[in-house]
Amino acid sequence: MIEQVREFALQAHEGQRYGSKPYSVHLEAVSKLAAPYGENAQIIAYLHDVVEDTSLTLDDVAHRFGQHISDCVAIVTDEMGVDRAERKVKTNLKMSQVEPVLYEALIVKAADRFANMRACVLGKRDDLLATYLSEYDEFKQAAFRKGLCDGLWQALDEIVDNQRQN
Repeated sequence: MIEQVREFALQAHEGQRYGSKPYSVHLEAVSKLAAPYGENAQIIAYLHDVVEDTSLTLDDVAHRFGQHISDCVAIVTDEMGVDRAERKVKTNLKMSQVEPVLYEALIVKAADRFANMRACVLGKRDDLLATYLSEYDEFKQAAFRKGLCDGLWQALDEIVDNQRQN
């Protein structure tokens, strides 16, 4: 199933870039970070941007991969808004209300944010990293659940602490 989802996601994002690299680099990074949390987390990781960044809909995801996966993809998909700040406020509110049956979405959201922030640090994208840092406290308040994926949160906190000290 993982390979089927991977191929589906790669095809959906075909031609898209993640900075200077093919978008597949980002999908593989998020999936690898989500892998210790199970197959569903990996599936959601591969699909986490398909609704936000392609013409696919949540119905397309549900039809192909089931309602649970679609519900999780809905959680990790940014809400609509007039600007990034409004989208993040709405998305954080949605994440803060997630029930335990959909916690896999929160794992993927943490993995996605860690992959993005790590890429910013390695690629010296200080502008984008500054945006993530300014959003971090509200993001963590919305998405963190003690005991869910503490290793990812520890890695995120280390990036944040290191950047704030500099």
